[in-house]
Amino acid sequence: MKSPLNIILASKSPRRQELLKLMGFDFKVVLKDVDESFPVTLTPEEVAIFISEKKARAFDDSITDEVVITSDTIVCINDQILGKPVDREEALNMIAMLSGATHKVITGVSILRNHNIISFHDTTTVSLEALTDEEAAYYIDTFKPYDKAGAYGIQEWIGMNKISRIEGSYTNVMGLPTEKLYKHLIALS
Repeated sequence: MKSPLNIILASKSPRRQELLKLMGFDFKVVLKDVDESFPVTLTPEEVAIFISEKKARAFDDSITDEVVITSDTIVCINDQILGKPVDREEALNMIAMLSGATHKVITGVSILRNHNIISFHDTTTVSLEALTDEEAAYYIDTFKPYDKAGAYGIQEWIGMNKISRIEGSYTNVMGLPTEKLYKHLIALS
């Protein structure tokens, strides 16, 4: 499907790039460094949108007729936000927290066009079966999920073998709630 939109995806995530391509949109990838800190008073949903809007605002002065898509995905368990792990130990700790529990994956998405930002979020509830220490180490050492919030990817080994239930959008857990994004992009066309 050919879209009249001149889309920039501001994400280095291969999963987000693959999802937008599978949605049928042409786009180019442009990256900008953005400080992803946030006020601690925000709810997890507000954090995801706050960061995605920060990423979008970084493009505000450098685009003309383009539509910029930015997003941020967080994992939240017991009101604790899990971002991307910085090393193996932190990844193992995150997996241990999620093991045998239910958590939320929240993605904030922002669409910047003509200095206006449209933002929304999606939340998916994910139940993860318990992992042994050996399984957790195997997963971390084999898949090295250091670029993934909560230290896991649903499309990898852990998703195939240990996720017993999801409520909500599967693609949201991958980092881009395509169903909601598609509606917004079509409305802009």
